[in-house]
Amino acid sequence: MDNILDRAGRFRGEIFERESALYQSLARQGQEPKALMISCADSRVVPELITQARPGDLFVCRNAGNIVPPFSQANGGVSSAVEYAVMALKVRDIVVCGHSDCGAMKAFLHPEKLAEMPNVATWLRHAHAAECVVSAAYPSLEEAAKVRALAMENVVTQIHHLRTHPSVAAALAQGELSLHGWFFEIENGTIWALDGATGRFAAVTGNDPLPVAISAREAAAPETRWAAAQ
Repeated sequence: MDNILDRAGRFRGEIFERESALYQSLARQGQEPKALMISCADSRVVPELITQARPGDLFVCRNAGNIVPPFSQANGGVSSAVEYAVMALKVRDIVVCGHSDCGAMKAFLHPEKLAEMPNVATWLRHAHAAECVVSAAYPSLEEAAKVRALAMENVVTQIHHLRTHPSVAAALAQGELSLHGWFFEIENGTIWALDGATGRFAAVTGNDPLPVAISAREAAAPETRWAAAQ
């Protein structure tokens, strides 16, 4: 903790001075982030570092297991962040980012470890569909591979949950929002992105277009779907 406090003490003189014009502009004009990133709260996963974002680029929501509860009338921090990002900040992209060696996903394999953490256990129920997929489709995986598969399936599950939120559904229908599913490998820095067309994750290389889970163009114009049905 002393090292963290020391670095905080040096922030203004060593870091802020180099970016002072940017911070002053943000203070005057407010924030206009282009994307909302929902990631795990794991200390090894830093959204701003992974994306090389600058202050003002990302609106970030972090929680155990990069969970997005399905929409309900009950208020919650993640639901409020999604609604605000889409309706007030007008973000054009939402990224759900899981990662390797995820403690939340490991908890599904060893639920006894959550016996004294009832709040965590209740929270992780929102990933139950992912656990069912892995148990049914990949029953013979070793534990490490099962944790990886579960983390990836959890990203898919949370994207499905996102689509239940009215703000997200409306923005998708208007072609104003795209959804992305990422899996970050801590051990080698690789980002795997969900390709909605194939249903598979593909490694991001920087040379090819970034795979998208649900693109704004694909989700837009419901009247086109109606016309095709007539």
